[in-house]
Amino acid sequence: MLTAALVVVAVHGRAPTPPAGEVVVEIPLGTSFQAVVDTLVDREVITRSFLFRIYGRVRGLDRSVKAGTYRLPRGARFGEVHTVLAEGRVVTFPALFPEGLTIRRMVKRIADAAGTDSASVARFLAGEDLHLRWGVPGPGLEGYLFPDTYRFAHGVGTERVVSAMVARYHNYWTPERRERLAESGMSEREAVTLASIIQAEAGNVAEMRTISSVFHNRLRIGMLLQADPTVQYALTDSFGDRRSRLLHAAMDSVADHPYSTYHRPGLPPGPICAPGAHALDAALNPADTAYLYFVAGGGGGHIFSHSLDEHNAAIRRIRGASGGG
Repeated sequence: MLTAALVVVAVHGRAPTPPAGEVVVEIPLGTSFQAVVDTLVDREVITRSFLFRIYGRVRGLDRSVKAGTYRLPRGARFGEVHTVLAEGRVVTFPALFPEGLTIRRMVKRIADAAGTDSASVARFLAGEDLHLRWGVPGPGLEGYLFPDTYRFAHGVGTERVVSAMVARYHNYWTPERRERLAESGMSEREAVTLASIIQAEAGNVAEMRTISSVFHNRLRIGMLLQADPTVQYALTDSFGDRRSRLLHAAMDSVADHPYSTYHRPGLPPGPICAPGAHALDAALNPADTAYLYFVAGGGGGHIFSHSLDEHNAAIRRIRGASGGG
């Protein structure tokens, strides 16, 4: 039978002279509590294994340790170890997904975050009806894996990473934004598709609402969008590279492609990349302009024009300034 003093030591015990610093402790799935205790002793997290085993049984830790990678101080209090292991406070690592990435360009990042290989991630993302599974408009997950910096534990798996990114997308749609979407007359898919084009076109956030106004104006009068990024998307196979420069021959080669906005009216069938919150907000709230054209003017900015004559004049000025023919 334990004496009162022994129970107090078992619950609140600390090594008399705890070594300094932290250590990383790996607890694989299915590890027995005895093996967990041995690991903690080996890593100098605890020094009194017998007392910790008693503590673990009293507090139910022998049945609640969660697998994972942990960072623990040497000579930790038993209660501190219990909290970390029972609550699964595992070490997490940052995973950055910038705005404007296509799914094919996310594959390696997802694989690194998930602790798996790119081929398996690519197969997973190529599955049918994934948009239905995660409650997004589709036609796939393109555009709905929200760009952000996430933190994941090592080896969480592809599904966990994808779920977190889609959940972040759903969180974007506040009641106020849903109300604005209804006022815009666009469907959710159309709004995200337009936002993805804005994201791909914009050199900076400040121009997004103006670029949005150009596309809204064109859609309103039935003019072709003629957005280069959609043609680049059409020219790209599932895991290829986009072309840095578009030639007329390349555009003509995808004339029948549903994403070629130089040949087909309206928006393409779905998003072409992952838009961030700024691009989505710009799609929902375009600037009030009468612009119908824009051209890159250098320095990440654009020159906007009301008519084709103005647009062509802007192109000539840019070419003259750059010495182009």
